[in-house]
Amino acid sequence: MCQNGIVEPSRRSGGFTFIELLATVVLIGIIMPVAMHSIALCASLGGQARRQIEAASLARTKLTELTASDDWKTSQKDGDFGDDWPGYRWTAEVTSWTDSTMSQLDLTVFWQSRGRERSVTLSTLVNPEEI
Repeated sequence: MCQNGIVEPSRRSGGFTFIELLATVVLIGIIMPVAMHSIALCASLGGQARRQIEAASLARTKLTELTASDDWKTSQKDGDFGDDWPGYRWTAEVTSWTDSTMSQLDLTVFWQSRGRERSVTLSTLVNPEEI
């Protein structure tokens, strides 16, 4: 207390104590690895999503090409997408459908990601008989 019974504020210098700095460094040491792992995981998942979208788009394009030209009846049922899309390959398979006048055409695009083979399959119905 000071004169007249008034309490004076403490006179502390405007810096951090050693304990406060040490606690901050420890918190940063705990949080940074978790944050960096999360960032790396997000980047990896983003890359996988991009590859899956590309594969679905390639499958749709190839499926449209095969059905529009009727190549699914006679031509090769597998291949790749050339130098424009390295790492992707496709296969097509025609199977019976519940209605005997139709067949199911399945087109699958494969690629490697994180040491595993991934795939996307698109299907459509086709009429094997000429109209």
